[in-house]
Amino acid sequence: MECEYFDKVKDYGSCLAESRYWLILLAPDQRNLGTCVVALKRDETSLSGLNDPEWLDFSKIVEDLESALRTAFPVTMFNWGCLLNSGYKKDPPDAHLHWHLIPRYKKPVKFADYVFKDLCFGKSTMHDRSDFPSITDKVRREISDTIRMHLKYLNRKKV
Repeated sequence: MECEYFDKVKDYGSCLAESRYWLILLAPDQRNLGTCVVALKRDETSLSGLNDPEWLDFSKIVEDLESALRTAFPVTMFNWGCLLNSGYKKDPPDAHLHWHLIPRYKKPVKFADYVFKDLCFGKSTMHDRSDFPSITDKVRREISDTIRMHLKYLNRKKV
């Protein structure tokens, strides 16, 4: 079930959970509190290449993650993106199917002594956001633990 990309992505962020087909990571960039990456655990470059069990599992993950994040934090809405752009910077391309889940917040959120401000709520996230300080590993663990505590489907999954 594993592939070369899966081995790389394991080091990308903190593992929150995994299902039979997907690995769920807390993204390194936490400017939007709770941002996650959901990566397929096999080589695939296209959404049309997903099989029915992978789609079904993904739909349950979407429901579970959104519910957990709404319970843990005052999320207003979610953006999901499957861009694959950076995988085509190399020749030959090394794209791999994964999703970015970006919680969006209408109002600032205080968590673990940080104030998370969604500076582009209602707009694209494509702007300079370098004004947000890096969070500590301790805060990253607190975010992960808080999300994990509210997962239902993923906490029941046998891998």
